[in-house]
Amino acid sequence: MSISFQVNRTSIRERRIAEHEHRELAPGEVRMKVESFALTANNITYAAAGAPLGYWEFFPTELPWGHIPAMGYGEIIESANPDLVEGDRYFGFYPMASEHVLLATPTKDGMWDAGEHRNPHAPAYRQFTNLTNDPNHKPEHEAKVALLRGLFLTSYLAEDLLEDNGYFGADSTLVTSASSKTSIALGFCLQQRGTHAVGITSARNQEFVEGLGCYDQVITYDNVASLDGDRASVVVDMAGSAEVRASVHGHFGDNLKYSMAVGASHWEDLSFDAPTDLPGPTPEMFFAPGQIEKRNAELGPGVLMEQMGEQWDKYVDFADTWLNVAWGAGQDDLEAAYVATLEGSQPPNTGLMQSLDDR
Repeated sequence: MSISFQVNRTSIRERRIAEHEHRELAPGEVRMKVESFALTANNITYAAAGAPLGYWEFFPTELPWGHIPAMGYGEIIESANPDLVEGDRYFGFYPMASEHVLLATPTKDGMWDAGEHRNPHAPAYRQFTNLTNDPNHKPEHEAKVALLRGLFLTSYLAEDLLEDNGYFGADSTLVTSASSKTSIALGFCLQQRGTHAVGITSARNQEFVEGLGCYDQVITYDNVASLDGDRASVVVDMAGSAEVRASVHGHFGDNLKYSMAVGASHWEDLSFDAPTDLPGPTPEMFFAPGQIEKRNAELGPGVLMEQMGEQWDKYVDFADTWLNVAWGAGQDDLEAAYVATLEGSQPPNTGLMQSLDDR
């Protein structure tokens, strides 16, 4: 018997713990013990955007319930694949569960989720890295990798797209939900590039965001009008809020040169409909795998990952100055952590690592 944490796809405050009967493995499958996984605002984005962006299809279950994907660690505890051995540990996307069974294909760096239901998904979402063979694996950094590396990759690539396009003629980048871990990574990347960045956040988190030092200016949502509306700017929207988006577009108008939609930390005000009445550019959804493919084609295999790796090492040192890791185990801890993340009451300097194993 295994268990998993599931939420209602159409009402993500509703959740349950589901039990699953043990089944025999089919040829090629492996059974993973899910050791731990990260829980951040990004997981709430996966839930809020699960239907239009396909996140519910990573780990299908009976409707109306869904598994939220999470970055974490697992160990093969049973294998029906002769090329994959029990005891090896892997980093990748897992359901919030105690176990995970997948049809696996070995790769140079680990394994690949070869399930037919995964065919529509980008390669970056289907890979599992074997930690035994990973030269960059540092056990002391496992929590930071699960909590931050995927978010850092998204932010690095978002900034790379802006730079690749000359920031669309702008000299200032606005970042909403500036206290979120994805936004912090973007602020860091912009700072490393020497680009002017404005963090937009709630009054509750303003002091924390200012203390990070990665934004040139920090304002609250109700002070967008205090910015210089004549300054050519781009916005990277991590909030997903129709109200915030309208405020930024309305203030800058045609001086807003590009509008990138990335996250949904303000998930209750989320809108996927491209607004037709906003001043300035039409918001465009950012797709990180697309930028990876573009850069790999231009730079050659491995170059982009090497560049990101160098920046990642610097970011880990930066994260040490503000990130506190908190560990939770068992159903009650996971439920409390999910509610805190969903309702935005989790302190922004805390990173939650969870497990459904309460032993």
